[in-house]
Amino acid sequence: MTVDGFALLAEAHTYLLTVVRGVPEGAWGAPTPCAEWTVRQVLHHARLDQQALIMQITGDAPAGDPFDPADALDGDAGDAVEELAAVLRGAMKAWESVREAESVPTPMGPMPAQAGTAVAALDAAVHAWDIARATGQDQPLTESLAEGLESPAARIVDFVRDNFGKFGPVVDVPADADRAAKLLAFTGRDPRWAPQGG
Repeated sequence: MTVDGFALLAEAHTYLLTVVRGVPEGAWGAPTPCAEWTVRQVLHHARLDQQALIMQITGDAPAGDPFDPADALDGDAGDAVEELAAVLRGAMKAWESVREAESVPTPMGPMPAQAGTAVAALDAAVHAWDIARATGQDQPLTESLAEGLESPAARIVDFVRDNFGKFGPVVDVPADADRAAKLLAFTGRDPRWAPQGG
């Protein structure tokens, strides 16, 4: 399958923004599939990751440590949503500026722009799923998006897991599990995860 990283990234950004906009009032402190992180922290991590993935294009560091995200919102939830939207617009603009490049510097080494955008899409999509699951939203990772994300996952998940310990161990799922479940499991997520008591 030929992956259009830019189309994937646009879809993943839409997914993330839709889910963040749908977080119910009072759910920002809820636990998530990312062990020990609340919805607030996953939001901040996802936003900062999008900035980190373009920092060698823009020359600007993320506005915080993606792996030590704050468990608080600056201002109200609406401010957080608008901040995320602005970051996603800026990230897409940065990737568009190198669209034709065969080699773009990234935190995981140089790669074509199409591959870099696909990696950014993977990050945005799995964190959108994290937040959707944590807040009870019927916003699943679609089979078509999961299919597109298989290639970037194969490219970077084991590398990041082995070198930085930032993905959990692969979760066992049935052989007949759908593409989305298999992708989530490969990234260390239990596709059956639900809030305790949910």
